[in-house]
Amino acid sequence: MQPRVIIFDYGSGNLRSAQRAVERTGAEVTVTGDPRAALEADGLLVPGVGAFEACMTGLRAAGGDRVIGRRLAGGRPVLGICVGMQVLFERGVEHDVSTEGCGEWPGTVERLRAPIVPHMGWNTLDVPEGSRLFAGIEPDERFYFVHSYGVRRWELHPTSGHIAPPLVTWSTHGEPFVAAVENGPLWATQFHPEKSGDAGARLLANWVATL
Repeated sequence: MQPRVIIFDYGSGNLRSAQRAVERTGAEVTVTGDPRAALEADGLLVPGVGAFEACMTGLRAAGGDRVIGRRLAGGRPVLGICVGMQVLFERGVEHDVSTEGCGEWPGTVERLRAPIVPHMGWNTLDVPEGSRLFAGIEPDERFYFVHSYGVRRWELHPTSGHIAPPLVTWSTHGEPFVAAVENGPLWATQFHPEKSGDAGARLLANWVATL
């Protein structure tokens, strides 16, 4: 059977290009803001473009923060893209305004410290060993970024026993920033895999293969 993927429509994100990219992996893809459908799907993709505060406002209004929390509590896969990754952190700070995020990971989304912002274009990554998200992708592959804000410091969760720490992928624009995270059923990318050619297609196929 084809895995069923919901791209959550809460008023933010390049929904149709993401839909086409995921459909090319062989998944059955629906774009909807229906919380029940988002809960029941095999995989949930959370897009996001624009300002952190606006995305969180839209996500909460659609019940997306609760959907994400309930899916993760049940070990059900979620993939966040661009601001859809950023809202998974504790908070975002833009123009001295602090906005509470979903709080799935500790850390703050803040303006990149770089000579040129936004960071727009293709960049390489520093991928940790054991990554399933980047399996089969060459180390020198480039991915497409469009953002002015990011997570500049990873604040580790305390881990104990059998709980594996998150796998954090980094990129550099002026300074290092978090480019992707793999944490149990919750995966996310700061870059746009749907705009990243063959490498992005392989990454999405890797995610769909886990559903």
